[in-house]
Amino acid sequence: MDTEGSRFFALFAFALNNQQDATVHLLFGHQWRAPMMLIVLAAFALGLVVGVLGMLPGWWSRRKPAPRPAPHSDLAPLGDERTDPPHGV
Repeated sequence: MDTEGSRFFALFAFALNNQQDATVHLLFGHQWRAPMMLIVLAAFALGLVVGVLGMLPGWWSRRKPAPRPAPHSDLAPLGDERTDPPHGV
């Protein structure tokens, strides 16, 4: 069995085994009741978003603009006159 298939099977079995309701107690007496797998998925997604947002400033600070090409002094500047391409091209 390949690794993707076994990974999917393990996650699917985990989801099937954790369908009972769970309660998350929030601030000010609020609570959220949902299946355990939905709570685990929400916690994973929240952690992913927080991780990416935490890494963005570092990614932006390492971004460098593309280097500008150096002007070629041995090439003549383009004028208004156009030359025909060589024969056969």
